[in-house]
Order: sequence, then C-alpha cells, then structure tokens
Amino acid sequence: MAAAVSAAERITIDKQQSPPAWALLERELLRANSAACDRFAKKYLDSRGYLLHTPRWGTLDGPDDAIETFYNWTLLYAMGADESVLRHYRRALEGHYQQYKEMRTVKTKLAVDGAYYKEFITQSDWFHTGEGMRAFMFLGLADPHDERLIARMRRFAGLYMNEDPEAPNYDPAKKLIKSIWTGSKGPMLHKATTYDWVGDDVPGSFHILHGKAGRGALVNMAKVYDKMLAHCAEYLDSVGDHPLNLAATGLALNAYALTGDRKYRDWIADYVGAWRDRTRATGGNIPTNVGLDGKPGGEYGGRWYKGTYGWNFTIYDGEIDQIAHRNTVTAGSWPGFANAYLATGDAGFIDVLRKQMDNLYAQKKTVNGQVMLPQMYGDPRGHKETGREEWYHYTPNLFTDRLGEIYAWSGDRRDLERVPARGWFAFLEGKDPGYPESALRADLKSVADNVREANEDVTTPDTRLADYLMGFNPAAHNALANLTMGAYLTGNIWSMHARVRYFDPKRQRPGLPEDVAALVEKIGPDSVTLSLVNVSQAEARTVIVQSGAYAEHQIESVTVGGRTVPVNGTSVEVRLAAGAGERMEMRTRRYANAPTLRLPWEAR
Repeated sequence: MAAAVSAAERITIDKQQSPPAWALLERELLRANSAACDRFAKKYLDSRGYLLHTPRWGTLDGPDDAIETFYNWTLLYAMGADESVLRHYRRALEGHYQQYKEMRTVKTKLAVDGAYYKEFITQSDWFHTGEGMRAFMFLGLADPHDERLIARMRRFAGLYMNEDPEAPNYDPAKKLIKSIWTGSKGPMLHKATTYDWVGDDVPGSFHILHGKAGRGALVNMAKVYDKMLAHCAEYLDSVGDHPLNLAATGLALNAYALTGDRKYRDWIADYVGAWRDRTRATGGNIPTNVGLDGKPGGEYGGRWYKGTYGWNFTIYDGEIDQIAHRNTVTAGSWPGFANAYLATGDAGFIDVLRKQMDNLYAQKKTVNGQVMLPQMYGDPRGHKETGREEWYHYTPNLFTDRLGEIYAWSGDRRDLERVPARGWFAFLEGKDPGYPESALRADLKSVADNVREANEDVTTPDTRLADYLMGFNPAAHNALANLTMGAYLTGNIWSMHARVRYFDPKRQRPGLPEDVAALVEKIGPDSVTLSLVNVSQAEARTVIVQSGAYAEHQIESVTVGGRTVPVNGTSVEVRLAAGAGERMEMRTRRYANAPTLRLPWEAR
C-alpha cells in the first residue's frame, strides 16, 4: 500500500442554486446536536467530569455503559459539530477514568482496586469493552494530535502485543488472544464467576433497565440481585480465543493510523490472518472458541461452535426465567476483519464474511411465506447436550445490516443482491429520492425527543446506574454518517469505512466547514458521486474533500461541471462561492493507501 499524498488540485464551484432542503437540514442537525450535547453535559456531568450516577462494576450496568453514554460524540465533532462536543467528551473521558479508578468491590476480585489499571479495564470481554470504547476509537478522527490519545493508543494496543509484561494477553506463536476475558491485568485462564460478570450489589433502589424491571419504578437492588447473578450463571467458560477479541484490532489500527508504525499493521495481519485460516478449517464458519493449542474448538474437544457467546450458547437465563440464545459471532468479527481490510488493503479479509453469510443463507427456510435463517449451531438444547449438531433457532433476522456493511465496504454489485432496497441503500440506487430529507428529519426528531426526556428526568444520581443515561444521549449521527460520508455503521462495535471525509482549512479542523453541506448520492467499486452546497448567500466557503476516513482511497480524477480534473492524491480542495453548489464524481482506487490520521494539509 502506498503512502497517502497531498491534494494535487483545487476546484472552484460557482454555480448558483437555491439551497436544497437536505442541505439546510444537515446544517440544522449539526447545530441541534451541538446544542443538545451542551445541555446534556451541563445536567449530567459534574465539575470533575464524573457522570452523575452510582458507579458499580459489572457488564449489565458497569463502567463500559457509563462512558458509552457518549458513544458518538467524537464522530459528531469529526463530521462538523461544535468544538464544545469534543471538549465535553474529553472531560467525560478523564472523569470516567478517575471515577471508576476510585470504585471498589468486595465480592468481585477484578475490581477490588478499581475498574481501571493503567487507564484500561482490568479484565472484561470485548463485547462490553468494545461498546465502551466506541467514542475513544474515533477520537483520532477528531484530533490526531492529541498526545494523550497517541500515548494511550500505543499502550492499549501494546496490551494485545505483549508489550506489557503484566498483561500477557497474546500468544505470538499460536497467534491468539488467550481468553474471552482480557485487559490491563492480563487474560483470565480459569472459569469466571458470576460476580465477575455482575459485580457487587450496592445498597439502594435504582431504575434497573435489564431483565423485567423496566425504566419506570424504583427497584431495590437487594430484591433483584440474585436474579442478576442468575442472568450470567452459564457465562463462566473463559479460556481460549473468541471472535469478540477481533474487536481489539481497533486499537492497533488506530495506533497505526496515528503513528505510521508498521508493527501495528503486521500484528493485525498476523492475528486476523490466523482467524481467516481457522475459519477456512471449519468450512467458512467463524469458530467461537479457539483453544490455547491454536485449534478451533480446542477447549471443547474440537467443537468449534462452543463457548460463552458462541454459536451454541443456548442457556437458561435465570433473570428472565426462560431459555435464551446469545450468539455474538458477528459483533467482533465484522469490525475485526474490516480493520484488517483497512490496514492491509487485502479484500480477502472481507471474503471471510461473505462466506459466513453464504453458509447461513444456504440453510434458509421459508415458513408461512417468510424467509428465515438459523442464528445458532450445535446442540439445539445448548446447555443440555444430546450430541446433535445442526443449525437451529430460525428467525426472520436475515443479517441485512451485516450484508449492508459488506456492500458499503466493497461497492460490488453482487454484494448488493441480498441487501433490501430500502432506506439509504434504496436512495443510492435512485429509488428513494426523498430519503435524505426524511432521514435528517427523523434524526432531528430524535434529538428533540431525547432533550425533552432529559428535561423531564427527575431522577437523582443515587437512583441511576451506569446504563440509565444512555437512553437520554441526544446525539444523532446516523443520517449524517450515511449522507455526508457514505459510511454505514451497525452493531455496537464500529469500524469506520467511509467514502469521503471533510475538513475545514480555515479553522484547521476536521468536519464540514460552516454553511457547507454534502450529500453522497452514489457509490461504486471505483467511484463516488456527491453534491456540495454552500447554504450561505453572502460568504464563500472552502472545504477539503478526502477520499476515505483514513485517506485509504486514492483519487484519480474529479469530474465537476462537465470538466474532468486529474488528481492522483487523497484529497481535493473545493472553493464554493456564496450560494453555490454542484455535483461531482470522484474516480478512485480504493484501499490503495496505508490508513493515516494525518490532516490533509500535513500529508506528504
């Protein structure tokens, strides 16, 4: 992969037009998001940046949920929201580290001295660690010069590269992460306890959101604590690698993009490459346990589908008093293989995900006219084995979000065949021209609804647990990510693939400049078509358009106003006259460059 090069051309757009509704709505959504985040931070963060709630260890309502409250704020800033949004997130992050460093447990050994050690979770699974780090993973998009970020990203990535002798999470010979439970205190190489998952009980009554409690009445924790423990009674197997651990590649990808140090790229290629080999060995099904011997199903006598959160994780949930099917195979594997694609440019990593979908679709059934796919594999009774191995638990979930990601990353028309022609995908195909306006209005309504709920919230910190305020987060990013960047973000752990990103050369920051709106209208394997509009009728604006979130795509040419300009770079500078707008097509070579978070005016 080549190094990114600076822009080779400047383009002027002076074609006058009345600002379209979508452009005005984009600008209003950025403004509304910024104002709503300001109000939220004022109400729910104290002067130290502590979230106003009752801290508690656990995966049901613990440290990952507290900081996940701000999960999309760094992305919003990177798309053009006010600087205050980034400032609030940084304050919340520093406060969070300190608040949960001070937290103590008695029954839970993992957090007897706090939830964090060296600013990283002591031990947890990457389903929860990844949720809590979503905003942190995108902090480099917001400010790649943040020295604390660079130092932390190096240190955190090093936890999975055996650079910290206190945290030997990785086996470089077998190319595996040793446990589903990892962190700054190393891997858990024994069975977990229910206290590891649930944490200590704390005195008081709370708005407990999980199980059957609901958001309404206060519930005394003493009355539900045994049920909370019962929720995780069968979550105890821990040893061996798990596809959730593939989410840890986000740390190395960021370290690579921030520093350019090739060791991070090499580690991703080695680790995810080993997962690719093991998936091939299991017929294209991503195994949910890799033993310490390096073999699929190594901790279960070769049964690759076993393990906590695995293909066969059918359990009895004592909290809700019923059987539950909890397979998380896509949660870490999709972002993990996508990170490897970004780091290396090797499209073979995405082939693994296609093959997994092929295997599932090969088992589809039509029941009463509805197509259904299996969600599980192994013994259909899960916790009570009969020796049977089969696909089971058929539901209408057709994994369309995951299929949509594959298409958004590849641009291959064949990947589009299984993606429903609705919403953003219908718009890209010219089938729903009203989608941008309706999507932006829906997100504006979401902002308003959450602001209203927060205004009406009369709870106090001593009745809130870590997950309570997540539902009040007013920030709405989805329409902006789709429409301005051509990015498609699904699930609770993200990998950023975008067709374009924008920068403000006047203010020397990422995001759409003041008054500028952008609309990605079409994507293809080697092109992207977008419109740029300056809604100001009085002032000219200048925007830098970069190909890819990390300048990973190379622009070969730009066609605008009937004129084609050769570029051979990763970005172009566009000057928009007052009230001007125009459609432009960028011809690109995708994933041609090493990912970098350097700002366009710094690229060499």
